[in-house]
Amino acid sequence: MNLDTSCQPHPGHERRQHRMYVTRNTEYHFRGQTCVAVRDRKTGRFLHSHLAIQRTLSGGVKYQSNGSAVPSCAPPLVGEALYFSEDQDGRDLVTSLCASIERPERRVVAEYPPA
Repeated sequence: MNLDTSCQPHPGHERRQHRMYVTRNTEYHFRGQTCVAVRDRKTGRFLHSHLAIQRTLSGGVKYQSNGSAVPSCAPPLVGEALYFSEDQDGRDLVTSLCASIERPERRVVAEYPPA
C-alpha cells in the first residue's frame, strides 16, 4: 500500500506558511505574503540588504510576446515576475521571471535571518 499522498490535493484549508519563489539567480522566501529572506542560489548565502525583505508581495507581472508587461494582483505563477509595490521610499520592485514555486526545507527556514 502506497502511503505517499503528496500528489493528492488537501481538501481543507492550506496551513503551510512558508513558500519559496525561485528565479534564475535568487530564492525569495515568504511567510504568508511577506518576504522574510532572500538567498543567492549560487552561493547559498542570504542577502540581508535585498530590497524585497520585509515587503509584502503585491502580485505578478506577465510579459507578453510583444514585450509589454501585464501586472496582476494574483500571486505570481511560474514564468511571471514577482511584483512588490511601493516601499516607504516610493520604489517598486519587479524580479526576474519565476522558474519554480517550492516549499523550503525546514532546515532552510530555521536558517532565516532575524527580522
